[in-house]
Amino acid sequence: MNRLSAVFWYCGDMRFVPDEYTVEAVTPGHPDKVCDQIADAILDAYLEADPASRVAVEVMGSHGVLTIGGEVSSSADIDVQSLALAVYQDIGYDDELSVRVEMAKQSPEIATGIAGGGAGDQGIMYGYATGETEQMLPQGVVLAHTITGSLTKLRDELDWLAPDGKAQVTMRDGALDTVLVSVQHSDAIGAKAVAEMLERDVLAELLGLTDSTNIIVNPAGDWTVGGFLADAGVTGRKIMVDTYGGLIMHGGGAFSGKDPTKVDRSAAYMARFAAKNLVAQGLGGEVLVSVAYAIGMSEPLMLRAENERGEDISEALTQQFDFRPEAIIEQLNLRRPIYRETARHGHFGNPAFPWETILQR
Repeated sequence: MNRLSAVFWYCGDMRFVPDEYTVEAVTPGHPDKVCDQIADAILDAYLEADPASRVAVEVMGSHGVLTIGGEVSSSADIDVQSLALAVYQDIGYDDELSVRVEMAKQSPEIATGIAGGGAGDQGIMYGYATGETEQMLPQGVVLAHTITGSLTKLRDELDWLAPDGKAQVTMRDGALDTVLVSVQHSDAIGAKAVAEMLERDVLAELLGLTDSTNIIVNPAGDWTVGGFLADAGVTGRKIMVDTYGGLIMHGGGAFSGKDPTKVDRSAAYMARFAAKNLVAQGLGGEVLVSVAYAIGMSEPLMLRAENERGEDISEALTQQFDFRPEAIIEQLNLRRPIYRETARHGHFGNPAFPWETILQR
């Protein structure tokens, strides 16, 4: 079987994740992640004040201007502009930012459609888990997020390390082959010194590098201008990075800024929850869960689970897990201000998130 066919999970009896792949993670200071965090901080503020809030917020930032749009129905009154600026500064940016807010109430037609517990939109969602790692994610995904998480913590110790950054990991036959890291830094240090310090004091200890591991740090040279001053950011543009690194299918719906009636988010969390538990029960070394909805309808149009051997394990899925939107919200207790943290270092693998729980049987 050639390598191209190996990446398609539906091709038969094979693993969902190929033997050779590359995945990426970004730091919270990446422009897209800044937008995600602001959107989810707004969502959290509304849910904290009014758990029944309906929120669908989108954020875009570019060269000194931040635009916040979307729809909200809530009894809460939130100072969105001040909150956005506070998040921006908390991430580590101190440049001036003009905030424009264009938010309206949710469409009454959509509100009526989901009032009885129906899905907030149509769409397809996927959830995946593997027994390969403790986090039940592919090893490369875990390593990439480990690097960006470490870079975030290092900012408390290294005054030259700036908020923006990326990490990329290439795996071959289960081994770490290449690590690529790009970090924003102050002009007090050069790219060569950054590379030497990160490889010696961070990556070697963090990853247990071998002589055969290829390490690349800031290959374009100095990187002193980052964030919105260098690039535009948009909510939802890192959704593949923040789920399964592009290794597993995604329905296309972003998560950040959406309350749990939006199945784009809540059903993807439930699918991950179900996949983890089916793996934990020994029904597969890897499990992929697929679900589809129609707007306003509570019962999924399709609900399926399959393991890496191509076996249909949907019966176990449907017997154990209720994918109606209101049931998902209740099962995972999703009407809480828990979402900004999901926008920092990925939506999966953090044991603090309720969808990462393994049920006791």
